[in-house]
Formats: sequence, structure tokens, C-alpha cells
Amino acid sequence: MASPIVQTDPRPATVLQVLPRLQSGGVERTAVDVAAALVAAGCRAIVVSAGGQMVHELTRVGAEHIQLPVESKSPWTIWRNISRLADLIKAENVDIVHARSRAPAWSAYFAARRTGRPFVTTVAFNSAKRKINRFKKFYSSIMARGDLVIANSYYTAENVRANFGVPDVRVRVIPRGINLDIFDPAAVSPERIIQLAQAWRLDAGVPVVMMPARITRAKGHATLIQAMAQVARPGVQCLMVGTDGGKEDLRQELEKLATECGVGGTVRFVGDCRDMAAAYMLADVVVSASTEPESFGRTLVEAQAMGRVVVATDHGGARETVVEGQSGWLVPPGDVMEMANALRTALVLPAAVRAAMGAKAQARARQLYAKEAMTGATLAVYNELLAGRPV
Repeated sequence: MASPIVQTDPRPATVLQVLPRLQSGGVERTAVDVAAALVAAGCRAIVVSAGGQMVHELTRVGAEHIQLPVESKSPWTIWRNISRLADLIKAENVDIVHARSRAPAWSAYFAARRTGRPFVTTVAFNSAKRKINRFKKFYSSIMARGDLVIANSYYTAENVRANFGVPDVRVRVIPRGINLDIFDPAAVSPERIIQLAQAWRLDAGVPVVMMPARITRAKGHATLIQAMAQVARPGVQCLMVGTDGGKEDLRQELEKLATECGVGGTVRFVGDCRDMAAAYMLADVVVSASTEPESFGRTLVEAQAMGRVVVATDHGGARETVVEGQSGWLVPPGDVMEMANALRTALVLPAAVRAAMGAKAQARARQLYAKEAMTGATLAVYNELLAGRPV
């Protein structure tokens, strides 16, 4: 259950979350989940964004949405948004301002300071994945200016400390949570699994290696394709699940690579999927092959919650979410042969051994990454800010 929010006066506390859009993705999902927890705790939840398909979901849980152009990176728009947000904070008696992305954080920070409200940030980007110039580092530094800074993994927390000098006393690690009512094998009907298998034209009993990831170079699709060529196991299907986001040229390049590697009939790009819980049930092994470290890795946690074994690259947040040899395997980034070896190991496991590993993975995911744990910890951060705020 959500933690009760400390009250500073007779009215319910009001928390304002600010993010670019409510379209889709982990940041958006977390914002909606926290808003729902606030409402359940008897508080008022307001989200400011430029809108998107998840606005209806937000309002359905009892939260409020206000549309402003906070997705813009234009300095002029960011400057104008300061006054807009400051006026909103005063008009709606906002108690806490919570920024979840860099562009809106600049406006939200100065609006919070102008109105004397506590300011908290959630950092979910990887500030160490590439060398950044001074301007980009300055632009990102706004996320380190929170009175408290929430990091979505210990890996992210270390980056925040190392790159932006945030002291430990201001950092709170709250891993991203998943909805265990959705990502629960018992909640997925056979009909849903059959329907998806038919849509993807999968034969019954065919081993499936699945990589759920949008198509970008950093996700490592090429590494998995080359590894599948080394596995050389007949009858295996490798499904690339995820949108190309308009990067049709890259998808075609990867399809060509699969053909050149002799696995054109094995590797298939099936596009986006709206029923990932059922998709995971079709997989024998779920892969994350990112070539750059990711701050958390939501799909790895979802897959393990569904009892699937995983193979992931050994860096970033994956080191926290995957236990080597117990819930899956970690391989060096970009190492085709090690990826292939891990896949071979996973695919030849006796069904009982794989099921036992999947059960351990599921138990750990349920213990550490439940949505309720994430929302409860976030409300506890709000409590800290409210309790320390002068009345």
C-alpha cells in the first residue's frame, strides 16, 4: 500500500510531476503509477506535459493533467514555461515539484525556486554511456539540482555522484517498478498466447529467442544476429520485438545482415507488440544485447517476472537485475561468441532446470521490482521533503 503523505496543513498534499509527454515509455509509466499512488493516499496529483495517448489513463486514476509545451528544448519556450509553472504552482497550492526529464526540469526548477517549493528529480538517463561535451553536461546537470535526487538504479546513482558531484545525502535509489498484476504468468490466458503465436506464425514447440527492444544501433541487434549465426541450432526462431521508430533503413540493414549471416529465415522482425506479457510466454530465452550500458533495463525485469531466463550484456543496470547463473547469463558487450555460448547453454537446458531458473528469476523480480515498492518509496521521498519544509 502507498505510504501516507505527511500533511503541512488541513488540505491534502498536492504533488506536481513534470515530463515532456505522456505518450509511452518507462518514464511516462512511472509518472502515471506514482500519480495513482498519490490519489490512493488521499493526495492530489497533477501532471504537466505536452499531452499524449496516456493522458486518458492518467485521468482515469483520478489525477489531473495540464497541457503545456514543456517538451520543447527551445530556450525561449523553457523561459516562458517558468512563469507558466510558477503561476500554476501558486494557483493550485502545489507542495512539491517533481521533474522527470531535462528540458522541463529547467523550467520546473526555477518555478519551484521562485515559489519556494521543494524540488525533486528522477534521473533515468545514463550520463556515462558516451563522452559528452560541456554544453550537454551542463544541460543534463539540471537533474542533479533537486533537493533530493531519485536514481532508478545504483548504477545511475553512481553516475550522478561521479559526473555531477551530488552528495550521497541527497541521493535516493528507487528502482523502476513493474505491474505484477500484468506481468504474471498466471494472468495470461492460453488464448492470448495462441493468438500472438498465430499472428507471428510460430510453429508449436519451436524454441524462441526473443529480443524486445526498439530498433536502434545501441540496442545491439547486430550482435544478436551474428550470435544466432554461431548458434547453428535448427528450428530456433529469433524474434526482434519492437518498433523501428521510423528507422526503416536500419531495420532493412539488419535484415540484410541476417541474410548474409545465413539466418534470414531464423531472425524475424515482428514490429511493436501491445501484449508483452503474452509475448514473454512464447519465449524460451529473452535477450538484452545493448552495446551501451543502460540505466535500468525494464524488459529484463519484465521477462524475469514472467519466469523467463535471460541473457544480457554485462554492464549498467543489468548487473543489478540479472543474477549470473541463477536467473540468466551476463556476457561482454558486443561479444558475438560469448553471446552465442550463452544462448547455446540456455537452449540446451533441460526443461526442469530452465523452469527452476525461471522460478528464481520470478521470485526475485517480485521481491525487488514491484510497482508498489517503487511508488511507496517515492511517496516516502515526498514525505521527507514535506517534513523538512518550514511551515
